[in-house]
Amino acid sequence: MGDMHGREVEVEATNIAHGGYGVARLDGRVVFVAEAIPGERVRARISDDRKSRFWWADTVEVLEPSPHRRPHLWPEADVSRDPGDRPGGADFGHIEPAHQRTLKAHVLADALQRMARIERAVEVEAVEGPADGGGWRTRERLHVATGGTVGPYAARSHRVIPVAELPLATAELREAAPLGSKMPEHAGSDVQVLVPSGGGGARLIIGRQAPSVVRERVGEREFRVDDSGFWQVHTEAPAVLTRAVQDAVDQALFDPRAANLDLYGGVGLLAAALGDRFGGALRITSVESDARATEHAQENLADWLGAQALTARVEHWVRSLADASALECARLAAATVVLDPPRSGAGREVLEALAAVRPAQLVYVACDPVALARDAGILAELGYGLAGLRAFDLFPSTHHVEAVASFVRG
Repeated sequence: MGDMHGREVEVEATNIAHGGYGVARLDGRVVFVAEAIPGERVRARISDDRKSRFWWADTVEVLEPSPHRRPHLWPEADVSRDPGDRPGGADFGHIEPAHQRTLKAHVLADALQRMARIERAVEVEAVEGPADGGGWRTRERLHVATGGTVGPYAARSHRVIPVAELPLATAELREAAPLGSKMPEHAGSDVQVLVPSGGGGARLIIGRQAPSVVRERVGEREFRVDDSGFWQVHTEAPAVLTRAVQDAVDQALFDPRAANLDLYGGVGLLAAALGDRFGGALRITSVESDARATEHAQENLADWLGAQALTARVEHWVRSLADASALECARLAAATVVLDPPRSGAGREVLEALAAVRPAQLVYVACDPVALARDAGILAELGYGLAGLRAFDLFPSTHHVEAVASFVRG
């Protein structure tokens, strides 16, 4: 650490950056300031000065507040507490919900412009839920400190913080969360709490337990998923993304009998979205690296005889497309590809392998605006233009945003 670490400075935030940080300048150097809203003047404590071009800091006092500032949704994360004692996970909880969406839209539009040279107006759509931006999480991961105290980590650390409430969680999850209790230290370092929508009530996963199957409902459809497996955490997210993916597909370009693909397919949520829109004749291959998820996907997609689920890493599996027969190449050229990659995005290797077989359209579900923008730039190089874009506030009171983008051959 350099000479400025731990020092307090007075700065004005003039912009918002990816990750939810206010952007300020100090003697010509960029400072990324947590909990600072653009337009505010704050006193901030330098937390990391190891980079020569920019530093990181935490707001410790708001000197000139934004009109969009509100009392923090999570009082224990309020700026009045020492940064090291603020729980993480609600980094936009001090911002009015409508302005949160404005800031998220700016970050997404700015990333597209800078990284893909795409000028696009963006609106982040509100999702059904409590107006204050809380009460939406159906899954929470808590941690066990030495001595057995259960709580979340402090922001940007691995130190457990005791808290009295979990305001982002649903009421049922909050009631089940073991806050204030003591866990045996041998039980493990994590406690996961979840409330499946398919019934059965809340459950705890303490330490390393063998996975159990739970059921999640999306409309009239039920999905099998491991209790410790991946499922969207917002109560409305699976239904919102199902409809968004269905709407993003250009029906004129869709061929149900083509070699359609569902990459990073999980337990088959988005493959089923296509099946429910386009009917029982759908042919689709879902590719997922987690073997348990693939097993569930095969069951969840049983309504479609032409659906199959394969266990493989997508970046490895797409290489096999280069060896496709002439008939399969024709089916791939007519295909719709749905991708729901991890936060790091799909990346050049995957996108180049896909573009080489020239699918008719791609529908890309993104949880990271910078990764989406980078991949949109790669797709533009490969001849695929951005045809549609919607963004959804599936993580209220955090800086995260979900987007669904469609790309077609130019």
